[in-house]
Amino acid sequence: PAPKTLAWYVAPVPDFPPAPPPQRVQLPPGPSVPLWFRVPTDQKVAFITIDDGALARPPAVIDFIREAHIPVTMFLNSPAAAAHPDYFKQIEAAGGVIENHTITHPSLPGRSYAYQKHEICGAADKLEQLFGKRPTLFRPPFGSRDANTLKAARDCGMIAALHWRETVDKGKVRYQTPTKVVKPGDILLMHFRPALMDDLLAALRAIHKSGLTPALLTDYIQ
Repeated sequence: PAPKTLAWYVAPVPDFPPAPPPQRVQLPPGPSVPLWFRVPTDQKVAFITIDDGALARPPAVIDFIREAHIPVTMFLNSPAAAAHPDYFKQIEAAGGVIENHTITHPSLPGRSYAYQKHEICGAADKLEQLFGKRPTLFRPPFGSRDANTLKAARDCGMIAALHWRETVDKGKVRYQTPTKVVKPGDILLMHFRPALMDDLLAALRAIHKSGLTPALLTDYIQ
């Protein structure tokens, strides 16, 4: 296939074994949501997440996700979702899931409980209005949080906050552990940027090299 075409990206996508029947994880009780860098599971799966939505939305990503059957979780800022709902609805129709990443993407630690609750609840309300389903998973902007963040997330109906173990940018996977391998339950972070096609392919290759299969967060956290 011609370089950088959809067929060029789809051709090297690894063949994955089917994801095992998901075993839902135990959600701890309490006034605050848990914060996980990886999903607490030993099943041989990893999770691809894409953040933000305002910077870039490569059109071919929709077809790539559909053709390669890539399960993705999108943590969207609500104004970006409101400005481009059709784009994200098409990814959702291809198997993606839409979750909460605040309204304005602020750094939350040190902000009042009321401010943080407004950011989290306001985004959840808007995403539910746009897509017909209220998000239940939350990613704090920059991964930064304090006690107010995790309490406000719970009070807004979230059930877990998700950080990450690997980041992917410009087609390169950056490991945050010395083993440089994707482990069961790991969460990979990328963003809606111009090189998202390269990032998705790099993530799939890294997951496959580690003997895992990509899966959806919501199959394990409910």
